[in-house]
Amino acid sequence: MRKIILGLGFFFLIFPFTQAQKTLSLEDAVTGQWSKFKPKSLNTSGFKGSSDTLVYLDNYTSLKAITPSNATPVILMDLSDVNALMKAEKKEKADYFPYNYEWADGQHIHFEQDHNVYFVNLTSKTIVHKIKLNDAAELVEIHADSRRAAFNIQNNIYISIGDTDAVAVTHDTDLGIVNGSDYTHRQEFGINKGMFWSPQGHYLAWYRKDETMVTEYPLTHTDTRIAEVAPIRYPMAGMTSEQVTLGVYEVSTGKTIFIKTGLPADQFLTAISWDPSEEYVYIGLLNREQNHLQLNKYDISTGNKIQTLFEERNDRYVEPENPLYFLKTKPNQFLWFSERDGFNHLYLYQTDGKLIRQVTKGLWEVTEIIGLDAREENLFFMRTQNQGLDRQLCVVSLSSGKITQLTNEPGSHECKVSNDGRFIFDQYSSTTVPSAYTFHDRQNKIKFSPVVSENPLTDYNLPKAELLSITAADGKTPLNARIIKPSNFDAAKTYPVLVYVYGGPHAQLVTNSWLTGARLWDYYMAQEGYIVFTLDNRGSAHRGFEFESVIHRQLGKHEMEDQMKGLSYLYSLPYVDSARIGLHGWSFGGFMTLSLVLNHPGVFKVAVAGGPVTDWKYYEVMYGERYMDTPDENPDGYANTSVIAKAGALQDHTLVIHGAQDDVVVMQHSLEFIKACIKQRRQVDFFVYPDHKHNVIGRDRIHLMQKITDYLRLYLEK
Repeated sequence: MRKIILGLGFFFLIFPFTQAQKTLSLEDAVTGQWSKFKPKSLNTSGFKGSSDTLVYLDNYTSLKAITPSNATPVILMDLSDVNALMKAEKKEKADYFPYNYEWADGQHIHFEQDHNVYFVNLTSKTIVHKIKLNDAAELVEIHADSRRAAFNIQNNIYISIGDTDAVAVTHDTDLGIVNGSDYTHRQEFGINKGMFWSPQGHYLAWYRKDETMVTEYPLTHTDTRIAEVAPIRYPMAGMTSEQVTLGVYEVSTGKTIFIKTGLPADQFLTAISWDPSEEYVYIGLLNREQNHLQLNKYDISTGNKIQTLFEERNDRYVEPENPLYFLKTKPNQFLWFSERDGFNHLYLYQTDGKLIRQVTKGLWEVTEIIGLDAREENLFFMRTQNQGLDRQLCVVSLSSGKITQLTNEPGSHECKVSNDGRFIFDQYSSTTVPSAYTFHDRQNKIKFSPVVSENPLTDYNLPKAELLSITAADGKTPLNARIIKPSNFDAAKTYPVLVYVYGGPHAQLVTNSWLTGARLWDYYMAQEGYIVFTLDNRGSAHRGFEFESVIHRQLGKHEMEDQMKGLSYLYSLPYVDSARIGLHGWSFGGFMTLSLVLNHPGVFKVAVAGGPVTDWKYYEVMYGERYMDTPDENPDGYANTSVIAKAGALQDHTLVIHGAQDDVVVMQHSLEFIKACIKQRRQVDFFVYPDHKHNVIGRDRIHLMQKITDYLRLYLEK
């Protein structure tokens, strides 16, 4: 079943035909999406304290405020005010208002500037407190109420309170011992920081990662006369992994306690959460097999486990990605994210482990908690809708479970709700709306748009895009897809096709948002005369656990089956030149690119695989074993998904690209594949970016996309 859901192209036809239409340059397409062609937007920090005043950063130069009754912005502080403070502090002038500012309370903000943290009164525009940081400080974590900052220097943690030297929390000299790193468990399981302040700031919890037992993997730097080796610790699937513990440091006494999480030592510590009382800490303890989770409560005075609140098991995997969300009026209650019923939903628990109720339920997913109203009777959250294409704001009664949707316009919404739950700031886009902002109450009685964003591509002859629904290879599951047709498309002609693929978990490429979620480079390629097609196969994100986890132990199998259904759709279009179909993907998409050309030789005339996984046994423990188990547990799965073993089937023109410093998908993947191609007497092209990691960034990205574009053109042009 194929159905066109939404169209983008008609939006651009409202402009007079006689108006001069520009075309995108490749540099425009690569660098312009987030600069010159970015729709006008508000960088909002949300509502000010407990008030209904919304605060946002305008053009990175001034902090402004609006209220429900007055849409005229009031400047709270601007760049000149910041630089007046920096001048008085004898510090360097700032080029932008500090984008990393945060609220300390309703009257003060704090921001990091020139190796200091400043707390500023917005009324007097004066510095009321300053925290001195070391020049080498990284990963700064600020506790606003106690005016303290924790930071990392070369794998050790320090705490600074004022304008004096910092106090060392850890004293490890072995570089294999890493304290406070946000790269613990390689940032899987929702981990984005390695230090956790307690609610009142009396304690700091942190990850202590021991990776001395992990094999050192050599990365080579060639910018010296004699190339130098800079090894990283890289635990490959089935091999020895890091061992992580959680330390708790008491600021007043300098005493440290390590939480007794027990054995085996290579388990995963997730969902780190402080109890509001500061007496306990909660850890989602996940076994290395990732199929058994225990949510445990620990006493920080002894490090002992108090109890296991609940357990979650799944034959495939359990993947905790969020800490506990405590209620303020009922600090013995918290919300927990879980996929236990097949979709990501919220559950209300007591801190003694009693389940009060499942708060949300349905064939959709909760993607984010926005907040609670003043009495904490109603919870605001974002959810998926429209087959995962949309994001909408909803509110649910914690007592009755009644859910009310608060945003109605189709598209992808991002919302802020005032602390009393009365007012909503809504930012959204769709296939026809570049960016829209509304400020209203829950009954929509007060409503205005503080920013009206016009289409930044009005003057360009932008190609047309459509969202599609295509049935998966299982014959029943609808899949989201996008097709971008060339500028001045003529159905009587035939066109070459570029298929852009990712296909892996935690990713969604097709959305009901501006440009349908596509890169501007995709539109550039369509402008150059190509049909550009993308499909989110089973295994991708936001469609429920079964939809994603079907890939377990057989990465690539169902994903390829679904991508070939997308090819069948393309073959059915009379304007598609089936002899000229190209393929491109990066990372998991690079793996998919090579998998498709090797398992379906002759379908694609040309392919470009960037940073590809070529054999999952070379990939890291946390991600790799979740989806594939270990090589010993799943030898057939690893053998069947290896593209190295299939190199002899290569017959399509193929370019492999890799960053020489890639610490995510190490370059061994590409080198082993090329070695196999040589052994099998198969020609393959290869290009290396010497100074780049997993992604080619900065100005060099223009070179990358030119390289990809030229290679595709070489074989897809008639």
